[in-house]
Amino acid sequence: MRAVKLKRWNEGLLRPFERPVLAILAARIPQWVTPDQLTAVGVAGAGLAAIAYTFSGAYPVLLWFATLGLVINWIGDSLDGTLARMRGIERPRYGYYLDNAVDCFVALPVAVGLGFSGYFRFDLCFLCLAVYTMISALTFLRANVTDVFQISYGGAGPTEMRAATAILNAAIFFHRPQFFDVGGFVLQYPDLIALAWCASAIVTFLLSMTAQVRELAREEPPPQAAESSAPKSGDLRQAGVAMRGLTAE
Repeated sequence: MRAVKLKRWNEGLLRPFERPVLAILAARIPQWVTPDQLTAVGVAGAGLAAIAYTFSGAYPVLLWFATLGLVINWIGDSLDGTLARMRGIERPRYGYYLDNAVDCFVALPVAVGLGFSGYFRFDLCFLCLAVYTMISALTFLRANVTDVFQISYGGAGPTEMRAATAILNAAIFFHRPQFFDVGGFVLQYPDLIALAWCASAIVTFLLSMTAQVRELAREEPPPQAAESSAPKSGDLRQAGVAMRGLTAE
């Protein structure tokens, strides 16, 4: 991070709608509310989603509470930085570290809750968590070498992922998943959606990583100084002859 302020890069599909909504909400937040309190609200929303998912298999109505938790998480996670920038009280390194550390942490209980729901295979929940961690690591690495904090990939960022998950919650509520066999694996349609997301995210990771490596390679070509300054074999032979001559004298 150093002392450089990161440039946020977000090309998410919902960005044109999200930014004005966040500005309106931030302008109406009471002065006594702090960005750290909003971060805590986001954590509480993720906790609500995790608990609701855990018991939603037995009580499908809890899927709506899981969606409410995602909305609360979006409010807290998106508004904390917006409020800090609007009030001119940004702490770039502190905010960067806290916000991203919290995001990485809350993904775990949500993944566990989804696994306990019975709508997703547990192994696929942790596969999704692993892929999410890969994308997060890619974001942090790029921020370190380019001073650009990339929020979205392929038009999808955290906000788009929450919206897609909310739509999936509604689909599961109205059309309960049924088990079927695919090559010996027992799956439900939410599992297929999870697999499709993992595959697309891994491809996105590889394409983005390759493009960034090529750009860095152009900016930092292999150094030539070491090769040019290294003694050649002929020079070594001449130096040996000179040393023998000095010894003979």
